[in-house]
Amino acid sequence: MADHDLHEYSRALVTDVQALADAEGGSIPNTFTQRVHEILEEAGVVTDAALAYHYSRGLEIYGYGLPEDGSSLDLYTTDFSLTPLSSKLTKVESDRLFRRLFAFLGKHTAIRPNQEDNTDVYDMCTGVEKALSNVLKIRLFLLSNRVSTTSAPEPGEFEGIPVTYELWDLARLHRHETSGSIGEPIKVTFERPLPCLAAHSDEPNYSVVLTVIPGRQLAELYKEHRTRLLELNVRSFLQTRGAVNKGIRETLLNAPSRFLAYNNGVTATASDVDFENDEAGIPVAIRSMTGLQIVNGGQTTASLHHVLTRDKRDLAGVYVQMKLTIVDPAHLSEIVPRISQYSNTQNKVTLVDFSSNHEFHVAFERVSRSLWAPAANGSGQETRWFYERARGQYTDKSAEHETRAAQRKFKLITPTRQRFSKSDLATFVHSWEQLPYWVSRGAQKNFAHFMERIEKSDPVVDVQYCKRAIATALLFQAADRIARTHSAGSHKRLITTYTVARLSLATEKRIDLDRIWNEQGTTNALREALDELCPLIMETVISGGRHVSEWAKKPDCWDEVSRIPWTVPDALVSELTAEPFEIASPESTESDEAEAAVEDIPSEEWRALADWAREGRVLRPVDRQLAERVAQRLSQGRRVVGVQARQAIEVYEEALREGFHPASAVLDHETT
Repeated sequence: MADHDLHEYSRALVTDVQALADAEGGSIPNTFTQRVHEILEEAGVVTDAALAYHYSRGLEIYGYGLPEDGSSLDLYTTDFSLTPLSSKLTKVESDRLFRRLFAFLGKHTAIRPNQEDNTDVYDMCTGVEKALSNVLKIRLFLLSNRVSTTSAPEPGEFEGIPVTYELWDLARLHRHETSGSIGEPIKVTFERPLPCLAAHSDEPNYSVVLTVIPGRQLAELYKEHRTRLLELNVRSFLQTRGAVNKGIRETLLNAPSRFLAYNNGVTATASDVDFENDEAGIPVAIRSMTGLQIVNGGQTTASLHHVLTRDKRDLAGVYVQMKLTIVDPAHLSEIVPRISQYSNTQNKVTLVDFSSNHEFHVAFERVSRSLWAPAANGSGQETRWFYERARGQYTDKSAEHETRAAQRKFKLITPTRQRFSKSDLATFVHSWEQLPYWVSRGAQKNFAHFMERIEKSDPVVDVQYCKRAIATALLFQAADRIARTHSAGSHKRLITTYTVARLSLATEKRIDLDRIWNEQGTTNALREALDELCPLIMETVISGGRHVSEWAKKPDCWDEVSRIPWTVPDALVSELTAEPFEIASPESTESDEAEAAVEDIPSEEWRALADWAREGRVLRPVDRQLAERVAQRLSQGRRVVGVQARQAIEVYEEALREGFHPASAVLDHETT
């Protein structure tokens, strides 16, 4: 399936690049480079990337980036193929391309005198020369639409400046492009239709049928779809640790023909079912189901799979009863929790479990699980955060990898330290939202309050929301480590939540959560601030002869902590953002407004702005190029959306401040 997805992505990318190159009159490699620039900017990997192609003996470069904060100098080269899957990008090829890109660093001063003023290459040479005098690091990017057989070269240096290499091949681009995607509904077709008994229903939104499904077929469904089949289950398979699971396995091994009599079966939902009807139009058999989900009986399903694959039993003669509820998709979040709650008698299920299939958690799981976290600490290894929407999912997912090598790889990509549950999420977010007294009341009460707030605020669970929520996890973990060094002991969690809350209050929530996500960690200034603040929190929460656990649960405790005299250190002040982070940020609204604003400005005005900036050398090269692209897209009836729209409006406003007069500029442009 993954190979199929990559093939489809590759084909769509080539088609898209060809169409854009044709529409905009640019070269295909340049268009691909620009397309990847947009992907990486959306992902927060790069900023201010501009096109500038230059080729000479032993040298080739496609673009550069000079982030305003001076954090790095970025140089880009490109490998583009119209038939990308016909060959791999080898180590020999990638090393050669990186060498040719690196050569620009030593030759840019010799290139500039041969370029005309106001050209992209001239601007690039000028910008690079200036950057090399004070830049902290150099990043060399190789962008390719082929699959690489190797990793990027080891870091090096240029004139004492650290140089790192970034290889963005087809597979890596695909991972980032599909970040946050939603899976397709499961569709099952039965070669031999399942006989069924339909119950009459006057409800317009759901109906119920009873059927019996062969155990092997259910096991194979799980084998194919794994935990996707259990997305709406209140919990995932808890392995074979509980008595129920051991009993299921024992029956399957020793008395398979009695399984139907002994087992309660499964409760499932589907959004659509294709029936065979009798002469009276009454359903008598099920030909196919769409949107199939096991909402109760996940342990039965996974145990069948375990016996089929691990114990090598063919499950002949094993049948499982199924109560299938056909639910209108719009009513899933309303009906499924009740189905789970009222049919569940196997293990104790908590309030946190019963919220598993709430649409917020389903969305958070899907989006967060498809995110690739940037490599941290120079490791070069991208990882995933694992949101355990239902108990046992992490263990279940690990168990899917049957060899030790496969399990080690899973743990490398999805380390245990990056697993977090729904109650953990509530703890992280409430600490940031300055509700430490709720966190101190315990997981269940804190989670219940978290859900009340979710119901009221109805946040948009998109990629940005998940990244920022995970950033609060990284912040909480950093504070937790510091509380340990201060010997917070059994009160460590209370001290940690109050420390994060007090820091959030003092900084007005202006700690850069996006930076924490991008760096997968906290800065020195932030850790030093936490280290300074933690003892003050301990003194207020723990001392005074009060019962610490009860005192921490009271809003009065937070009132006292919030009044602790403490000033944010200057080092951290310099890192704070202009606006606070509320996690569920109104960025979508801002994007909509920016897109509308861009379209309100005629393409002729954008073209005039670009010409005005180029002739007067007023704006940065990257901004002039953006104005040109916006003009071209609008003239072709195409939209400018997302980050690009917001950046375009910023460029337009900057041009106005620098003296751009739209009416006269457009007139001059049309005259010439």
